[in-house]
Amino acid sequence: MAEDYRSMTLHNPSKVPWTQGVLILLAAIILLPLLVVFLTSFAPPGASPDMLAKNSWSLANYRDAWQRGKFLLAFANSSLVALAVTAFQIVTSALAGYALARLKFRGKQALLLVVIATLVIPFQMLVIPIFLILKWGHLINTYWALILPTAVNGFGIFLLRQYFQTIPVELEEAAAIDGANRLQILWRVMLPLSRPALVTLFLFTFIGEWNDVFKPLVFTTRPELRTVQLAIADFQEQFTNNWPLLMAAVTIATVPVMLLFLLGQRQFLQGIATTGIKN
Repeated sequence: MAEDYRSMTLHNPSKVPWTQGVLILLAAIILLPLLVVFLTSFAPPGASPDMLAKNSWSLANYRDAWQRGKFLLAFANSSLVALAVTAFQIVTSALAGYALARLKFRGKQALLLVVIATLVIPFQMLVIPIFLILKWGHLINTYWALILPTAVNGFGIFLLRQYFQTIPVELEEAAAIDGANRLQILWRVMLPLSRPALVTLFLFTFIGEWNDVFKPLVFTTRPELRTVQLAIADFQEQFTNNWPLLMAAVTIATVPVMLLFLLGQRQFLQGIATTGIKN
């Protein structure tokens, strides 16, 4: 990819600055709302945001938002749920994805179509049967009510299935000759080579669960199970909003996932770029 970029620069250098300018402009448009949120969060409590005057900046909103939103408990709950769901999805997606990529069995293509079809079904359409199942199992108002409904995901299965197909079969055959069974091949050969796809699945799942407000709102009522998104919702009043305080709460909730994405962005881009190579 780097060589292609250099050759394009040498043969037609006029196109490169133009495309870069467009990308920079689009990035600025996307990041502008985040900048407004960040700057508004420093406005003095109860005052209109003055984003240019340095002497009007205040950290009081962050202190008040942290205390009022009880973010320490909310961070703990969101982290527990997001990590648990992510772990379940990685395990189930790896097993199902490997089976769909390598094993031969009757109905394999039909099963793959079913997995893909689940991607177009909104979670809200399934909330009533899921709620009844959780109530039957006495799981309402527990952590399991926030974990089990999304422990398996069609996107993760399809993502790892596509990535497994990019790995040469000869590596598995060599491991089989050495006496490895299917699970050992998956654990010792396929998963170590699938790190970009695993990181991609981890980021998608963790960020999605961190930002989820629907499950905690429907399946829990106990204050001790409140997640980050429910903590932010408490700052939104019916007729008026303290915008600097609300923006401070949004910033507090956004920083962890932004840092997580920045740490894994290289593996994320590599995983997205290679999962569609082979059908």
